[in-house]
Amino acid sequence: MIDYIKRHDRYVSDLLETNPGEEALREFLAYHDKQISWIQHERLAHLITMMFVCLFFLTAFGFTMVHFALPYLLLTALLLILSVVYILHYYRLENNVQRWYSLSNRIRMSLFEVK
Repeated sequence: MIDYIKRHDRYVSDLLETNPGEEALREFLAYHDKQISWIQHERLAHLITMMFVCLFFLTAFGFTMVHFALPYLLLTALLLILSVVYILHYYRLENNVQRWYSLSNRIRMSLFEVK
C-alpha cells in the first residue's frame, strides 16, 4: 500500500511539472480524488483492524496479569508487536492521506491559474 502511495505521489509530481492544460487538470483532479477515496476506505479498514488488535492486546494483557503463564505471556507479546506495527502503518496511511489533500488543493490551484 505504501508503495502504491509513493507511485501515485511521483505521478502527481511529474504531471504537475509538465503544466498540463485545463481539461487534463480537470480529468486528473477527478482521478486523484478517486484515489483519495480509495485510500480513505483503506484507512478505515486499517483503523478498525488496529482497534481490534489493540483491544485484544489489552484483554490478553489483563488476562496475563491475572493468570500469569508462559502461553499467555507469549500471546500478549505477539499482540503487542502486532499492535505497534498496525499503529505505525496507520500513522503512515493517515499522514499520506493528509498530504494527498494538500496535493488535491495544489491541483485545484493549478486549475485556477490555467483559466
